[in-house]
Amino acid sequence: MLEEEKILVELKNVSKTFKLFQRPTTTLKERIVGFFTGLKKTELKALNNISFSIKKGEFFGIIGHNGSGKSTLLSIISNAIEPDKGGTAKLNAKFLKLSLGMGFNNQLTARQNVYLNGSILGLRIKEIDKILPDLFQFAGLQKFIDTPIKFFSKGMVNRLGFAIGIYAKAELILLDEFIGGVGDENFKAKADKAFQEMVLKGRTIIFVSHSMGLIKKYCNRVLVLHQGEMLGIFAPADAIKIYKEKIAEK
Repeated sequence: MLEEEKILVELKNVSKTFKLFQRPTTTLKERIVGFFTGLKKTELKALNNISFSIKKGEFFGIIGHNGSGKSTLLSIISNAIEPDKGGTAKLNAKFLKLSLGMGFNNQLTARQNVYLNGSILGLRIKEIDKILPDLFQFAGLQKFIDTPIKFFSKGMVNRLGFAIGIYAKAELILLDEFIGGVGDENFKAKADKAFQEMVLKGRTIIFVSHSMGLIKKYCNRVLVLHQGEMLGIFAPADAIKIYKEKIAEK
């Protein structure tokens, strides 16, 4: 297989069903009965029979309304959760997931979080030592390098996460509503320039977004999800048209 045809992500017949348990609590009698009879179980089908592959170097978009299964799909791609029996999800690359609520350890300082995330991504300590000053300068957080993350604003956390994404060696980057929410207008302009010059080069991107402008600007192919179903994979313009038609139906 040629390098440019390398498959980094491959999903076959992926479904995901969540089992929800709810104890009836409308009245005192129901609470007492529920205590002895156990929990009431319901099922939620978040995804149904999803199959696709992503090649190295692609900028692959995923769009759909809230509740369509986008976050569940990203979690399966990143191996955070497993699909239902009968489906397979293969990930053949080191990856970094960036989201507006990305999970730093709030008790650790910004410096410690960079070392932790960098190590997970396969960077050696000496490599992190070398990029650390540039990373914090890019994020505009030089004065807060030894401040615990719990004291950071959401914007500061997002800028730090974006900077890690810029300097990391991850072959695959999962962007969950991340571009466009990384700081003030000056930083957004700098981030957009760095994204095009440093992130897109040699990376594979999976991009979940409600911004049709960004989907059209960056993506090669776009998967449209609707109520857990895969409507298909299209060119950006066609995907956006189908997405808007689904909005009109609601």
